[in-house]
Order: sequence, then C-alpha cells, then structure tokens
Amino acid sequence: MPYTADKPGSTPTAEELRARVPGWGADLAGADRPAFPREQPGIETGAHWDMPEDQPRSGPREKSVEHERLTPVFGTAQPLHGLAGAVKRYAYDKYSEGQTAHWLVLILGDRIDSTTAHARSLFSRRPDDPLTQSGILGERGHRPFSSRFGRGRADLKHVWLDPLLVFGPWVVTAVTGFLVARWLVRAVAGAIGRGSTQA
Repeated sequence: MPYTADKPGSTPTAEELRARVPGWGADLAGADRPAFPREQPGIETGAHWDMPEDQPRSGPREKSVEHERLTPVFGTAQPLHGLAGAVKRYAYDKYSEGQTAHWLVLILGDRIDSTTAHARSLFSRRPDDPLTQSGILGERGHRPFSSRFGRGRADLKHVWLDPLLVFGPWVVTAVTGFLVARWLVRAVAGAIGRGSTQA
C-alpha cells in the first residue's frame, strides 16, 4: 500500500497488469504505435530544412525566458498594445512560466485590456450593454433558480461574485465619470466666479 510505513508489495508483472487493467500496455510494441517509425533516428522525413525558416517580424515579439530564441512561427492575430501590452511584456521578460507571478501579471494585463475596451466603448456609437451581453436575460424561461440550487453545482461557490465582476467595472466607471464631471463643473464655475469679481 503506498503512502504508508509498510513496504509496498512487489511490482506486478506486465502480464498481471494486462490481465487486471483492460488495454494496459497497448502501446508497448512499437509495431502497434502509429508514430513508432518516426521515433527512429536517421529516418527520412522529407523536410527541406534543419530548422524552419523564421516568419518575418514587423516588431519585437514576446517569448518566455525559458527559450533561447523565438519560435520560427508565431501568432500575429492579437498584437500587444498600450498599457496592457506593456504589462504583458513585463510578465514575459521578467518571470518564468513556472512562476505564479508570470500568470498573475498576465491576468492583470487582461483586466487592463478589458477595462480600456469597456471605456472606449462608452465613447463609441454603440457602447457595450452589460445587461444583455452578460446573457442574464437568456435565463428567463430556462429555470434559472431550480437549475442551480439543490444539484450540487460547484459554480455556486462563486455565483455571488459574478455580478460584481460583470457590473462592478461599469459602476466604478460611472462613479469616476460623475466625480470628474462634478470637479470640472466646479472648477469652471470657480474660474468664472473669480473672473467676474476681478472685472
């Protein structure tokens, strides 16, 4: 028995394991593995290169500190930009992928990216609608309460947090905008009042 002070029994043989575990050892024989010929050294692959040609780059690309060089091929669909891009580049330049800090800084970059996208949408012709885009209206008619409670669902542990994550940034943005607008109005009114008294 593992994890006890007693010495575990002898390791079972391949035949014993095969008899006890259905399908055990199915890939032991090289002939039964489709990739086996490719595992042999010196096989002719047909590749015309020792290392693939590098994909052209128009600017710097992030890579993990574990790697000596950038991979020959990389994605370009979502280039890093702005403050969020700087935060994500810092995560790649400073921390190994094996460190929690690497992933936490990347998450911070994502949050900055989503917050700035929400802020930009407020000044567009079609701003985001957090009520309908959250999918909450789609719950109507689909037993939103009985489908959640009494079924042992794991997501109930954080269901109280979901409204804060969806609506919280909007509330913070609205309050900040109100405070900034009030400050500007008071500053302008104060400037006008001082100007009229001097006249």
